[in-house]
Amino acid sequence: MRWLPWLWALPYTLLGLLLGLLARAHLGRDGWILEFRGGALDRLLHPWADAIALGHVILARDTPSLDRLRAHERVHVRQYERLGPFFLPFYLALAAWTWLRGGHPYRDHPLEVEARAGKVRGSG
Repeated sequence: MRWLPWLWALPYTLLGLLLGLLARAHLGRDGWILEFRGGALDRLLHPWADAIALGHVILARDTPSLDRLRAHERVHVRQYERLGPFFLPFYLALAAWTWLRGGHPYRDHPLEVEARAGKVRGSG
């Protein structure tokens, strides 16, 4: 049943794969996660992020960014496995809710706090 979370996150994984290929980024793999770095990702992600996860794909501006943020982005991969196609709407709704309650929509975002802690809630 290990393939079910992978399948659940597949729409975002395909988007990440497409962006990585279009960016002509260097492709690597860390276990079951594809990692793209460099190429046009530097321009695509700057100034918003040094790395992002889309399903089972991590896109990073460069190798140092990937090395620095790999653990953080892997938590997001697990969140994609948990939320599947609902990840992005849930993420945006939580950002708005956090902001409406007086918090910073990124720094105080529950999924980002979870990723900074390095462990997905309920995953053991």
